[in-house]
Amino acid sequence: METLPGVKIGCLFALLVLTLLCGLTPICFKWFQIDAATGRHRRVLSLLGCTSAGVFLGAGLMHMTAEALEGIDSEIQKFKMQNRTEREGNASDDADSAQVEYPYGELIISLGFFLIFFLESLALQCCPRAAGGTTVQEEWGGTHVLELHSHGPPPSPSKGPLRALVLLLSLSFHSVFEGLAVGLQPTVATTVQLCLAVLAHKGLVVFGVGLRLVQIGTGSRWAMLSILSLALMSPMGLILGLAVTQGDSKGRQGLAQVVLEGVAAGTFLYVTFLEILPRELAGPEAPLAKWGCVAAGFAFMAFIALWA
Repeated sequence: METLPGVKIGCLFALLVLTLLCGLTPICFKWFQIDAATGRHRRVLSLLGCTSAGVFLGAGLMHMTAEALEGIDSEIQKFKMQNRTEREGNASDDADSAQVEYPYGELIISLGFFLIFFLESLALQCCPRAAGGTTVQEEWGGTHVLELHSHGPPPSPSKGPLRALVLLLSLSFHSVFEGLAVGLQPTVATTVQLCLAVLAHKGLVVFGVGLRLVQIGTGSRWAMLSILSLALMSPMGLILGLAVTQGDSKGRQGLAQVVLEGVAAGTFLYVTFLEILPRELAGPEAPLAKWGCVAAGFAFMAFIALWA
């Protein structure tokens, strides 16, 4: 039994080191700065950004959303079963079975989506420049091919820090719950298996976050601080899981956890569909190649979902 805490501590350091390495790589190397790139270098970075967009899409749909829906459905089923034991009778059973069909999980995820939509709209209403109400210029091959104003008819992706902050917060929530899941595993085998599954997709996702921070022009110091804070989330959740397994406190924490996971999934989907994908697909070059890169990133995350 003493080997299990040691294995979990090893998983803690593995999660921390991998997150830091993958997240800081695009920040520390100037090769990943697309603003200074030209020609083939710029096209490679564009396709790499599309691949990371596919990874974000796969992480949002195949991991965060799927896990949130499964957790919410499980907690609601437990809640219904408790009610059935307290109130026995055919009439109450029929009423409960009818209520289970309501898509509570999808509702909670949608609430997370609309929460961030509301906050961003509020920021635009109160302070238009806070969310990037400036002219966006895209250069492709040294020529200006797209020049849009964010208040014009065509929507232009925001270059402000608001959506980057939303992305970091949603991933931080998810990382805490991933670490918590690893910390709650009862055996060495399940702990190692789940940790490897988390490491497999976390490295790509955090690399995409670092690349995103570089592409939106975040300062190196703030980008490193953001990656460091994100890297600490999974170990924090794992430590919390270790503390929970030492004591025995479950209660209603499960329902609160899955609700937070659902809200985090909704916010992540908002940033993925309204910020990351439009920004990467806005340029006119090689649309089929971009589609292939997005599909490849998504396919890899779907493949990882077989074990995660």
